[in-house]
Order: sequence, then C-alpha cells, then structure tokens
Amino acid sequence: MPPSSPLPGTGRKLALVVLGLAALITTMLCAFALPSLNSGPHHVPIGVTGPQRATDAVRENTDDNAWDVRVYETPAEVRSAVENREISGALAVTDQGVDTYVATAGGPSATGALTALGDGIAAQQKTEASIHDLVPFTADDPRGTGLTSALLPMIFGGIFPALILSSVFPGHRGLRTRIVGALLFSVVAGGAVTSVLQFGTHSIDGSYWLTTLGVVLGMAAMSTTILGLQARFGMAGFAFGGALMMLLGNPLSGLTTGPHWLPSGWATLGQLLPPGASGSLLRANAFFDGASASLPTLDLAIWAAVGIALAFLADQRGKRTAPSPSRLETATA
Repeated sequence: MPPSSPLPGTGRKLALVVLGLAALITTMLCAFALPSLNSGPHHVPIGVTGPQRATDAVRENTDDNAWDVRVYETPAEVRSAVENREISGALAVTDQGVDTYVATAGGPSATGALTALGDGIAAQQKTEASIHDLVPFTADDPRGTGLTSALLPMIFGGIFPALILSSVFPGHRGLRTRIVGALLFSVVAGGAVTSVLQFGTHSIDGSYWLTTLGVVLGMAAMSTTILGLQARFGMAGFAFGGALMMLLGNPLSGLTTGPHWLPSGWATLGQLLPPGASGSLLRANAFFDGASASLPTLDLAIWAAVGIALAFLADQRGKRTAPSPSRLETATA
C-alpha cells in the first residue's frame, strides 16, 4: 500500500505557523533592541522663561530633535506647566543663575538630561544652576522602583485571567462567564496592586481610589482584549493578544524612562498599546493628581470596548451555530 498522504492543508498550516512565529520573534527583537539602540531625548517638551536674549540662546543651543522648547512668561507659569504634565521640565534663566525645574516622577531619564542642559547653559553664562524637583518619587522609594516594577504584574493580570478562565469555563457557554470573571478579577487585583504600592512599599502617592480605578481599567482592558481575540479567533487570537501585551507593549511602554526617551514612532505606538497607556495612567494618578490622564483613560476604554465587542460577536456567532434543543432531541431519538 502506498504511504498515506499528509492531511489536506497540513503543509499550508505548518508554513503559516512557522512564518507567523518567525514574524513574532523578529517583531519582538525590533521592539526590544531598536528603541534601546536609539534611546535618548526625542522631542521632550520643556519650558523656558527669562529675558528674550536668554530664551533665544536656549533655543539656539538645543537640539530640535531632542527638545521641544516652549517659551513662558514667568517662572510661576513654567512651574505650573511641569506640575500639570504639560511639559517634562523647564529652565528659568535670570542674571543670578538658572533654575532647573524637573519632575523626576514623570520620567527620570528626562530629568537627568534636563539637569545637564541647565548646567551647560549656566556654565555658558558663568553662573550656577539650581535644581528644583517639583514632582519627585516618594521618600521611601526615591528611584521609583515600585512604579516601574508594577507593569509586569499588570500585564500578567491581563494574560492570566484569560488563560485560566478559558480553561475553567471553556467553549461558547462559558464566554460570558469569562468576561465577567475577568472584570471581577481586575477589580480585586487592581485594588491589591495599588495597596501594595501605596501602603506596602510606599512607592506611590496620591488618591488611593483614583489610582486603583486606573489600575483596574488597565487590567480590564488587557484581559478583555485577549478574551475577545481568543473568542473570535481561537488560540491564534490568544497568542496574538498575549504577544501584543507582553512582547510588544512591555518594552514600548516607556514606564521606566518616560515615553519621550523612545524614538517618536515607537513611543507613539507604545502609548497606544494597553501596557503603555496603563503605565501612563498609573503615573498620572499616583503623582500628578490625574493630570493628563484623559488620553490614556480613553485609550484603555477603547481597548476594553473592542475586546467586549469581539466577545459579543463571537457569542452571537456561537448562538447561530449551536444546535437547537429540538434538533438535539431529533438527533438523540
């Protein structure tokens, strides 16, 4: 007897799987390596105030690709802009010296670069620079270790519920239970994560409930997106959702350095993905009293809505394809 031929379509499926995995690994390498190789200030918004000759000198001596210099009338205005996250820092130039206003909690890398810029301008004017950290990390965690370490638990808080709930409540009948379970988990886990960061390690400050709502929304956006993709596209959807959050969203989140430390295109993509938006929302709520929180909130709400919509479409499709009770009785008769 001739050897049995491969199942129809097996070779095609194998090729698609191999090519898909290769593309995934290549994308992951790009997401981790390219932004790191090109890290540095990229259009970091900063303010400057002082006499016109001084502000003009600052503009002329700064790289347009690194800094986005905006002129303000008074030191009070630049301080307010930093505290409201309109800019990452500012320089107030006077005849007595240079006052450098930074917000370390908004991005430690930008703080270091802006401090060096202020020192350089002060040296040119043969004066001294004074550093004013308007929004620092907490005294118990001055380097922000707790904040930067929170992203992975938040990402896993989106992936694990989708994986475990799909195993416990499989199939079409368990779809709605999986969605409800993911939302409930996000509430419980979000409160727990915020409690550890605020009351355990004292890594964040601000309103506990406001910060908790942001963490809950971030986890819910990630888990519902993965569940929706899985419900609509099966295991391929789950793999794509997990890779999107972990392998692409994690390195592009900018939570450790601040988004302006990544190349512009990568930074924009990272802030649009749920991990980056979650990190930005956590930073805004924990240190800036919710300033500039509207965009990441809207972004996460859209992701959650898309995930639930995909699950709803899969639910409707399952209802149409599921056999009716009368047909089941006929089949078993």
